[in-house]
Amino acid sequence: MKLTIERAALLKALGHVQSVVERRNTIPILSNVLLCASETGLAFSATDLDMEIIDETEARVEVVGQITAPAHTLYEIVRKLPEGAEVSLGFAGDDPRLQVRAGRYKVNLPVLPAGDFPVMSPDGLSGPVAVETASLMRLIDKTRFAISTEETRYYLTGIYLHTLVEEGRPVLRAVATDGHRLALADMPAPEGSAGTPGVIVPRKTIAEARRLMEDAGEEVQVQLSPQKVRFDFGRAALTSKVIDGSFPDYTRVIPRENHRVMTVDNALFAAAVDRVATISSEKSRSVKLAAETGRIVLTVRNMETGQAVEELEVDYDGEPFEIGFNARYLMDVSAQIAGETAEFRFADRAGAATMLDPVLVLDPTDAAVQYVLMPLRA
Repeated sequence: MKLTIERAALLKALGHVQSVVERRNTIPILSNVLLCASETGLAFSATDLDMEIIDETEARVEVVGQITAPAHTLYEIVRKLPEGAEVSLGFAGDDPRLQVRAGRYKVNLPVLPAGDFPVMSPDGLSGPVAVETASLMRLIDKTRFAISTEETRYYLTGIYLHTLVEEGRPVLRAVATDGHRLALADMPAPEGSAGTPGVIVPRKTIAEARRLMEDAGEEVQVQLSPQKVRFDFGRAALTSKVIDGSFPDYTRVIPRENHRVMTVDNALFAAAVDRVATISSEKSRSVKLAAETGRIVLTVRNMETGQAVEELEVDYDGEPFEIGFNARYLMDVSAQIAGETAEFRFADRAGAATMLDPVLVLDPTDAAVQYVLMPLRA
């Protein structure tokens, strides 16, 4: 194998694939990136056995061939080369090293046979469905903060993507929950998506797919099976196993009878929560909201650092009540609100001074998103 490639093109392609490679691997070949030089250019592949990313870029290929080289080392070498450099990659069978040259710089890297590199099979995947990139990015951005990090509840460690009919319209829905909060976002179902299986896409796959969407065109091609998902971004593609489990019936926890409505200035509310939470315990991060007509009072008490209180004007004219939340969860939801105001809907329990029912949070400017927060004991 022998070729020359521009440093910017090499860095971009390596950047797309190398992030899937774990820093520590017990299987040496998984620390490498597969380089395949052909008449049409240079292709890159990296995998952790659960996910595979491939990318292609233009290169001046003199001798076709393929080999694997250390992914992170090669990426760091190329990253530190001067901008505009022409990079030469060469490998001959009589020398078990990959030669990397740029100007007066030269380095030899150890290699492993391309035949040992594992490849994920596309078998069983559905036909490709074109999804608008911006819409898919929105689904991810509106929900991924609620993905669980508890590996014991593995079926919650991803985003549940599925199609359904909502109010007579087919929609593609993304849902994530960690048991304390839930995030839901809809978009019109893409043409041809009806009947595709609902899948739980793992957190790492979501992060990598979202990153690759930054360089994608207007559409992403998505293919699904009960075991795998594939995203095509043009020259780059990501194939991943999905989580083998059943996502819980999330509709049961979305409040339908929360008629006690409070509207807040979202930016002012988030800033106030952040201020009073400064003294809260890192473990509980509990903030109490005391609501009455026209205002709420936010309070945090900490036995060691004291008490913080802030009052805000709000649009509310119901009975007074108190409710407690994890401050970080409140700020996470506020960060997803696109409009100037956020709408909190509480259970309408006459005479209840303290709220313990799930709370629905809505964005008045985006009817296709919903958030649910479980209260703490205030």
